[in-house]
Amino acid sequence: MTTMDLDSLPKEPGVYLMKDGMGKILYIGKAKQLRQRVKQYFVPGRDGRMMVPFLTCQVEEIETIVTFSEKEALLLENNLIKQHQPKYNVLLKDDKTFISLSINHKHRWPMIKVVRYRGRPKKEGLHFGPYTSAFAARQTLDLMTRIFKLRQCSDRELTSRVRPCLLYSIKRCLAPCVDKCTKDAYDTEVKRAIDFLKGNNRDVIKLLKKEMESASKNLEYERAGALHKTIEQIEHVTRSRQSIVRSKGKDCDIFALYHEGKYHLIAKLMYREGRLIGADHFKFIELASTDEEIWESFLLQHYQDKEKSPPEVLLPKELKQQRALEDILKFSLLSPKKGEKYHLLKLAEKNAEALFTKEQSKEELLLDLQETCDLSHCPVRIECFDTSNISGTDLVACMVGFTDGVRDKERTRLFKIKGVEKSDDYGAMREVLTRHYTKAKEKDELPDLALVDGGKGQLNVALEVFKELGIASVDVISLAKEDGRHDKGLNFEKIFVPHKKDPIFLSPRSSTLFILQQIRDEAHRIAISYHRKRRSKRLIQTELDAIPGIGPKKRTLLLKSFGSVKQIKEATKESLEKISGLNARDIEAIIKFQQK
Repeated sequence: MTTMDLDSLPKEPGVYLMKDGMGKILYIGKAKQLRQRVKQYFVPGRDGRMMVPFLTCQVEEIETIVTFSEKEALLLENNLIKQHQPKYNVLLKDDKTFISLSINHKHRWPMIKVVRYRGRPKKEGLHFGPYTSAFAARQTLDLMTRIFKLRQCSDRELTSRVRPCLLYSIKRCLAPCVDKCTKDAYDTEVKRAIDFLKGNNRDVIKLLKKEMESASKNLEYERAGALHKTIEQIEHVTRSRQSIVRSKGKDCDIFALYHEGKYHLIAKLMYREGRLIGADHFKFIELASTDEEIWESFLLQHYQDKEKSPPEVLLPKELKQQRALEDILKFSLLSPKKGEKYHLLKLAEKNAEALFTKEQSKEELLLDLQETCDLSHCPVRIECFDTSNISGTDLVACMVGFTDGVRDKERTRLFKIKGVEKSDDYGAMREVLTRHYTKAKEKDELPDLALVDGGKGQLNVALEVFKELGIASVDVISLAKEDGRHDKGLNFEKIFVPHKKDPIFLSPRSSTLFILQQIRDEAHRIAISYHRKRRSKRLIQTELDAIPGIGPKKRTLLLKSFGSVKQIKEATKESLEKISGLNARDIEAIIKFQQK
């Protein structure tokens, strides 16, 4: 039926399709009684939802489809929404990204890494998650790399190495790259890691304790000590997780809904095997649905793949169509009012509110950077290097550190370049990188990513330094503006990555490019500032060096007392006599200097 005569609408249950003047479907809904439900949209003040007036002012035509029951209407509504994708309906999009830990278990030497995927994950590896955020996934990955000694280098690095890297030296890798372990030993470590991620902590600890006792009996005390440390780390993490949520109930998903204006967000917590293992969220804009309709449409779309549904789903309110939904989805819908499950609902509500106001996080930007530049690790800790000189004088360099995309001022390092020709930028970069990373390697303070300012040449210098130092766990890239200039806009930025001939070009509006520019420009600013300070100091020293008898100590004394060379030139004999440390001969020499 097609009409705008509301009184002629059928009273039976069914589905209604609201269309604009061009016949485009704006909204699809279902009702127990079509006429009564549709009329509610057009009674002024009856419906307080923000988007309803925007919807009704565009509606020129309403089409209805009658069904035998509300359950049939519910299913038909869901099918039509997925088919037509109306603007004002709840619509789950397949372009949402998820963050998980992945183990490429079919590889000869598997490794663990953070991955991001759209829709369903790839079938090549084992996936654990999705996680609440990139930060949560990275925390778990960091723990895994400390507990389980699996490789962290890329496949290319794995096949090309001729000696073990630093991670082997500090006992955080078995070094399969140079056959320092057997295949069976490595596979055992992989199995433990998988069991740990599956939540089988007790089995892992039991096996580790057995190995520790065996090592101790065989007088392998160093190995027994390492196993004991691993057990302590696992038990500490297990206790931390248990302090958050404790339960022996069924696996379940917990949802909460938060509104503000035309924006809506559903938060989801995933509860498996007695643990809160992860979370997710879904954003919607301009919905004309009631909360009841939002939940119905969302659940039907979200659980269309029955394999991923748990036996229970917790919602903040009971639904009128609850029984029909349970029959369709094959799980129980619960709305607890007290107890532990009620506590989980409150936790989901807290997450929904917190996530709602969160803009695109630094975590997401860093994952974009990892994906764009094909990095081995998420670049949580970034170090950027830049050199500076004007007319070949006072060659200096600096390193700025960023953690989670935010400048870490305590990690700033300034360098005076020694033993390098004034015009040798490559030599200067080599010296700085060698000096810094020799110390960083000794202290086990290596970053995830080293960013050098410049083109392909600077990148190759950095790669050579890391190869010489035996560092394989740090990614390296370089960023260059057109002609190496820093006075242009956002266009023509080039990102050079290892083993690729051509640079990567990004849109000037790219968030990935923005964070790289921010880091590079901060390093450039500090390098120039340090260069100017050094040059100014050298010029001042050169001018004051002309005063007989005034050495470094007295020169510093004069500058502290008067503040500048100009003030020293204008100083009176009386003011000079007041300075402790200057004798009569010094004062006479300064007065002669003033008269020149």
